[in-house]
Order: sequence, then C-alpha cells, then structure tokens
Amino acid sequence: MSSVISSPLPLKLTPSENIACGLSRSAAEPHHIDTQIIHAGRDPERFSGMVNTPVFRGSTIMANNLDDWEAGRQVDNPMAMYGRFGTPTTRAFEQAIVTLEGGHDALVFPSGLSACTHSIMAFVKSGDHVLMTDSAYGPTRTFAERVLRRMGVDVEFFDPLIGGEIRTLVRPNTRVVFVESPGSWTFEVQDIPAIAEEAHKVGAFVLMDNTWATPLYFKSFEHGVDVSIHAATKYIVGHSDALLGVVSANQRAWPILKQGAHDFGQTAGPDDIYLALRGMRSMAVRLRQHWDSGIQLAEYLRTQPLVERVLHPALPSDPGHQLWKRDFLGSSGLFTIELKPVGRPALAAFFDSLELFGIGLSWGGYESLALPIDKPPTRTASKNTYQYPLVRIHVGLESVDDLKSDMGRAFRRMESAL
Repeated sequence: MSSVISSPLPLKLTPSENIACGLSRSAAEPHHIDTQIIHAGRDPERFSGMVNTPVFRGSTIMANNLDDWEAGRQVDNPMAMYGRFGTPTTRAFEQAIVTLEGGHDALVFPSGLSACTHSIMAFVKSGDHVLMTDSAYGPTRTFAERVLRRMGVDVEFFDPLIGGEIRTLVRPNTRVVFVESPGSWTFEVQDIPAIAEEAHKVGAFVLMDNTWATPLYFKSFEHGVDVSIHAATKYIVGHSDALLGVVSANQRAWPILKQGAHDFGQTAGPDDIYLALRGMRSMAVRLRQHWDSGIQLAEYLRTQPLVERVLHPALPSDPGHQLWKRDFLGSSGLFTIELKPVGRPALAAFFDSLELFGIGLSWGGYESLALPIDKPPTRTASKNTYQYPLVRIHVGLESVDDLKSDMGRAFRRMESAL
C-alpha cells in the first residue's frame, strides 16, 4: 500500500464518553480508534454483565409512577417514552457512531437511502435552494429531482471537482449543499473543506454521504461537514444481512435533524441495529483487508489490455489522489474500472466466467462483487466523460491472489470472445 496512510489516527475520548463506552474513569487516557470500536456503545454493567447490548424489542415503555412519566417527557417531544424514539439497543449504536465520528448526536434510519432523503428533508422548505454533487448516489439524485422539485425546492447539480469555486453557485437562499466523496460510480474526490467554507458563508448546511470511507477513514466534522450520513448496510454491518442507515450531526444541525426524523416517524428495528453493533466490532480489521486487497487488485487490473483506466482515489495515478491523501485516513474496497469497447458478447463472457465475484447490488460485505454499468449514470454538470461499459468492483475478504486469478481468467475469456 505504498504512498497511502497505514492506519487511522488515534482519537481521544472524554471521561464521560469513556463511561458511555463501558470504559472506567481510570482508562480515560487517549485510545486508538481500534480500541474505541470495540468498546463504544457498550455498558455490560447495565445488562447483567452481557458483553453485547441485548436486543430490546418493544413499542410500549411503561413508567413506574407519575414522576417517572413526567421526567421522561421532552420539551420538543412529549411522547418520547415510546419505542419509536429508541431503546437501549438503539442508543448503544447511536452512541458508538458518535464516539467514532465525533458528532454531537446520531439517529438511525431503516436504510441508507432513507438516511439521505430524510436528512435533506429535515433542512429544506419550498423556495430553498439545494446544491447537490453531480456524482451523488443515483437514488439520492432521483429523490432530489422527483420529490424536492415537486415540493418547490430549487435543486442544482454541481461538478464534484468544483472545490472553492462553488462560491459562484451559492445563493442567499442556499439551504443545503449535499456532497458525496468519493463520488458514486466514478469516484471523484471533492475538496470538502473548500466547499464547506463557501456554504457556511450563507448559513447553508453541508450534508455528506460518507459511506465509502466509513467513520474510520474520513472525519466529516473535522472537514466542515454538518451532517454525516452512512448506509450502515455496507461496511458497518459488514455481512450483507441487514439494511440500515445512520446519521450524525454537529451541535448546530442536530436539533433540526432530530425534529425532522421524528416528524417523519423514522426508526429502525432492533434486530438490524444489533447486527450493526455486531458488525461494527470487526470493522477496523475488515477495512484494513478491504483496503489492502483493493489496492492490490486495482494495480493488477491496470495491467490488463482491455482496461482503459481504473477509478480509485487511493492509487497515485488517480486524479483525486492528492486530495484523498490529504483528507482521508484510509480506503475501502470499492472502485470502478473503465473497459475499452468490447461489445456485449465479450462482456457476457467476462461475467459468466467469474467464480468469486458475484453480480449484485450493494457492497461492503465480506463477499466480492462485480457490477456492470452499461449505461452512463446521469450527469449534467461534470466535465469528465467515460467509455462504457464500466464495472464497479467490491473487493471482499477472500485471498487477493485468488481474486486476481479469477479476474485474470475472466479477462482471458473476454479477449477470446472479441
């Protein structure tokens, strides 16, 4: 992994956070994030010594007396003592995300897409202006075009490489600037600090889809982001067995995010949250292998005659590498390759011969995936153009030598079909 950072930087916990994570006050010295990820959101003393926070299933939460009932009421939510607003399982996961990412507080959502859409909805009203990166996740973009515009919100897409020049697009009524870095499908790295600086000049909120890097490898709030969004379905759950979203916010954005989520009745099931907590404990170890194997496979694919280019910001050859190196603490196992024109029969031969790479949506699990992108994703503001097909690759936890061999066979089959 030459020219890349070898591990996340250590983060410091406050004494109160240590207690919330199940660490004693005597252990309040700084801990590496590998340690935090094991202890965050755990409190065995509360649950008869159970290492894992149990699954709390339920809707009704009863008070013992009138004083307890009234103590549980909140000024902005008098009905807070109800399962929809969270259980100990919910709060354990939310607190763990806050510890890892550094926000003020967090909320869970039933999917990554709902985390994106409801976060945006919490901040906008008719007449507002929203700037969204041209390389946003396709369903998020569709939501902006179909739903936000129907609501009277003015949506404008910007080139993900715009950086500080976004000042030319920001208006007095710009309410949200939505970023995703690296970009979906095509992996452009955005200059988030420069974009955030210009957005904040007009009081806009910067919302970021941070799924690719996870809370471990990009520290959103240190780079000017107000709301950090994750499809926890991906690397946080890590086992392809649950759908979940999680959003954390800084102190400025938190009351707005919280109220919006409550107004829309957003919540998530305790079993899925438990799976996220379980998966999160091994995320640091898994990500290191995804990162390492991903770099090795990407470098190998660059040598294939039918590969036009590899879109992976952690490669020194990538146009976004310097920004990635400046702002990110690591890389995941997701990237895209651009093929030379091959035609469908040759492409079919390639995919039919893959044994270790499945064809499937999603990513972030232990399994390797290869997804054909035979039509260009919608772009209206980007300057980069690509030949098609593209193939998005997720490098799982298999032996990277086996993955290289599998890809090599598939490329030979594709060449023979030309």
